[in-house]
Amino acid sequence: MAEDRLAQGSPLSSGRALLWTIGSAILPGIAHLRIGRRAAGWTILILYVTLVAAGVVGAVLLQGNLTRSAQILVQGRWLLTTAVAAFGIAVLWMTVIVHSWVITRPPQARWFARFGGAAVVLVLCAAIALPAGAVIRTAHTAHDTVSSVFEEGDDDEEHDASDPWNGADRVNALLIGADSADERPGARTDSMMAVSIDVEYGDTVIIGLPRNLENVPFPEGTALAERYPRPYGFDELLNQVYQTVDDNPEELALDPDASDPAADTLTKVIGNFTGLELDYYAMVDMQGFEDLIDAIGGVEVHIDEPIPYGQEGEVLEAGDHVLDGHEALWYGRSRINSDDYARMGRQGCLVKYVAEQAEPGRVLSSFQELAGATKRTLRTDLPQSKVPAFIDLAELVNEKGEMRALQLSPPQVKTANPDWEEIRTLIDDAVQEQEDRQAEEEPSSGEEEDTAPDSTQSGEEPSQPSPDGGEESSGDEFTEWQEYTGLDEPSPTSPGRQVGDDPTSLESLCP
Repeated sequence: MAEDRLAQGSPLSSGRALLWTIGSAILPGIAHLRIGRRAAGWTILILYVTLVAAGVVGAVLLQGNLTRSAQILVQGRWLLTTAVAAFGIAVLWMTVIVHSWVITRPPQARWFARFGGAAVVLVLCAAIALPAGAVIRTAHTAHDTVSSVFEEGDDDEEHDASDPWNGADRVNALLIGADSADERPGARTDSMMAVSIDVEYGDTVIIGLPRNLENVPFPEGTALAERYPRPYGFDELLNQVYQTVDDNPEELALDPDASDPAADTLTKVIGNFTGLELDYYAMVDMQGFEDLIDAIGGVEVHIDEPIPYGQEGEVLEAGDHVLDGHEALWYGRSRINSDDYARMGRQGCLVKYVAEQAEPGRVLSSFQELAGATKRTLRTDLPQSKVPAFIDLAELVNEKGEMRALQLSPPQVKTANPDWEEIRTLIDDAVQEQEDRQAEEEPSSGEEEDTAPDSTQSGEEPSQPSPDGGEESSGDEFTEWQEYTGLDEPSPTSPGRQVGDDPTSLESLCP
């Protein structure tokens, strides 16, 4: 039997057998070739080279493209294929290592040589199993997160990967920040922003919606419209619509069968009074928002003036900071020494900062933590089939798009008695202004881009910004902010606080 095993060479010592076994872990099949098992050896070696070549081709195709990697990471079929492939390759590889030792070791080896060889083989198998286990765990985590957070989609809706937005020029979504607490029942949606994104250029308009809008009108013919008829409409603030529907979804929800009937209804209600066709919503629990920020390693912000926060007199001091989840939460929600609208401004800035800094590399490096936080805190009606396209769209927004903000806040909007037609006009004009700018810049794409903050719709030159970020008043004229507040300052000093009917670049609003 020993002669058959070593027909093509002299008998191996335990040490040499161990070296050939270690070599087979690096280049599977060589131990089989060494002892004359040519068919098995060449089969294993060719299979190994084929897998390596496939890996190299995949790496070349990706070319370090982390966005493409992230897109693959959220597709169910690729995740399952990756997990199965990692398991199968690991099992086969470990089998080759074990078998290489079995067929090369001397039959009369002493017990300590056998024990030492088995220990080395075990280490080699662990070196294969651990990375494979990490791949399988990551694939399972991603699949579980995608399946739990994102909707499976309507089987009747065709998804064309080459045209994921079905020919639409813009994608509109509602971002909702829900605030719940132990001392009160339910959740208040104190943060609401409608986002309109141009799918070709990545240009984005963020419409800040005050939580205290009153007399919200509901779509005609719905149970909500019958319960809260015009002209007065809803007798609570906008941030109570979600909880009102959530308390009685079967009777009040526009679609009681939706995965979250209250969030779905809120999205459609806001789409109704803004005139925007909101395609999707994403709702984050504000407490869980801490986990999301911590998972990406914090967020860098610049603070011009100290921001008090928390229950114990803490302060976010002026200067450049990397805020952890707790601090970022308070940066976006603090109203101490400010108001709802200053808070809305900071929330818009926070969206900008996160969009800029949550790069695919940071996301992938902390994937397990981010996936867990996402699963706990995020709810959305975005279909799974659209997730890769949204990742691609997010990269376009971050790299090429311009982000502008339009706050529907006083003085341009009266929250106690809103002019809904005026609100729709403001939003339409904000989106159209961005579209017109794209049309003007397209023929002269080779020229340097104009970075002037704003131009008025009438074609007049914009006012020159003051040192505090507002607009200078000229002579005895008062700015809109001074007329509204009676203060001496020509504009608000809070970051992100917009005054005026025109959307403003977040680059100029956010320090």
